[in-house]
Amino acid sequence: MKLTYSDTICPDAAAIIDLYGSADLPRPIHDSKRIQKMYENSNLIISAWDGDLLVGVARSITDWVWSCYLADLAIRKEYQKEGIGKELIRLTKEKLGDQSMLLLLSVPTAMEYYPKVGFKKQESSFIIDRADWRNKE
Repeated sequence: MKLTYSDTICPDAAAIIDLYGSADLPRPIHDSKRIQKMYENSNLIISAWDGDLLVGVARSITDWVWSCYLADLAIRKEYQKEGIGKELIRLTKEKLGDQSMLLLLSVPTAMEYYPKVGFKKQESSFIIDRADWRNKE
């Protein structure tokens, strides 16, 4: 399998929704306009492609000199455990450089994954939840 990685392609909403559905990533996949806005308002997107098929994505928001929020890391189910997520994180860190930290909020099913790829679990975070979009579909 020969994958290509890009930091210049912003996948369209249909490809992202298909990927998120395959990866079981809990996102508002029934709202393509919201998905498109999520990507339009992100400033670091690394994507993984098998030909024309989007197989993975790392979507981040960053100021480039202090912090970077890795908002989404998704790998198509049949491509998981092939090192794609690790490579997307490596490429994200490479684009960031040494001045910025990389942080994320994990879905419960990935809590075991992130320490394996270099993240340290933190107990010092807080959140104000968004309105529950799942009840609006």
